[in-house]
Amino acid sequence: MADFRVTYIHDRARWPDLTWDAAALAVPLSDIHYARGDLMGQLSLLGFDTRSSAMLETIVQDVTRSSRIEGEYLDVEQVRSSVARRLGLPDGGLPAPARTVEGVVAMTLDATQRYDQPLTAERLYGWHRQLFASGYDDRGHDLQVGRWRDTEMQVLGPNMTKTVVHFEAPAPDRVPQEMTSFLGWVEDDQGLDPVIKAGLAHLRFLTVHPFEDGNGRIARALTDLLLARADRQTQRYYSLSRQIETRRSEYYRVLESTQRSATTDVTDWLAFYLSTLSAALGEARTALALAQARHLYFARFAHVPLEERTRKVLGRLFEPFEGKFSNKKYRAMTGVSDDTVNRDLNHLVDAGLLRREGRTKGTYYLLDLSAALPTVPAALKKHDGVLYWFGDPPADAPAAPETP
Repeated sequence: MADFRVTYIHDRARWPDLTWDAAALAVPLSDIHYARGDLMGQLSLLGFDTRSSAMLETIVQDVTRSSRIEGEYLDVEQVRSSVARRLGLPDGGLPAPARTVEGVVAMTLDATQRYDQPLTAERLYGWHRQLFASGYDDRGHDLQVGRWRDTEMQVLGPNMTKTVVHFEAPAPDRVPQEMTSFLGWVEDDQGLDPVIKAGLAHLRFLTVHPFEDGNGRIARALTDLLLARADRQTQRYYSLSRQIETRRSEYYRVLESTQRSATTDVTDWLAFYLSTLSAALGEARTALALAQARHLYFARFAHVPLEERTRKVLGRLFEPFEGKFSNKKYRAMTGVSDDTVNRDLNHLVDAGLLRREGRTKGTYYLLDLSAALPTVPAALKKHDGVLYWFGDPPADAPAAPETP
């Protein structure tokens, strides 16, 4: 009987010798190298506190978004608590992290903080044990933890009438040899551009799918490790996982198309990866501008007495925030009465920290950065204008503090 099994890229005779159109990728790759250099230059102008704040938020985004891609939603404040404690940053008032959160954070930080250490089977086993410390997967099923899988592996998709197989990984008896080859390739110097190598590693690891579960999160962690090697930086200021989560459908579509390819050409995958990385670098520039603005804003208004709840809400406005900031949102964020909401917000407006816009039920508030920032970073001007006011400062406004 004829074998009608669908074949995949790992069935090709040339696997894992991947090829791509270098000319087609030359411009986006060059742009990424420029953006990486520009980001490092921007960092050099910022003080320790600002850099630390930006790094903390980047890692929090990386951890939470990588898990969301797999359908797992971690408590953001627990993640922030775990990251802050491990980096020696202030964590007062943050909740104690759950064991699952601690494991994901430990894996993520090991990948970047120890980027210069060899990637070995034992290290990947350790990451897997950190992800699944309980011995169970996210659905509560027993799991082979800390070792290569010895079962068949299919990536399935939901369908109302039938099971859809998006991808079938190599047979389990191939996994040890595939991973030995992969780990040797990661540590060897093939003269590849390090950014390209990180994208290839992501694809190769997911194609082998060496673990029973957790392959996506580990693939993104080892991609961060290789990008950290490219940057020669333990500090992370851009999150690839956040951008992948934003483009999740396209991510899976391009990944499946590449893994089902009749050749070992991976140009489309690398083009998607470079586009996603470019978006991550662009968002990082905005995040650094926000971190700088936050420091200058609170320094400028240090003389204004603020309740702790108010200070936390203002800080929250420098993080990803959806929609306009209104009385209703302030009440939801603080749990105080309507009278207290009005009193707090009136105080902030009168002191110059906020600018009131709209009328009656349509009232909303903007962070008034006009007196805090000596110049407005270009990245902020392109950012969501719902939260920030950049009007000219009053003529008698005190000089803004210098960048730390």
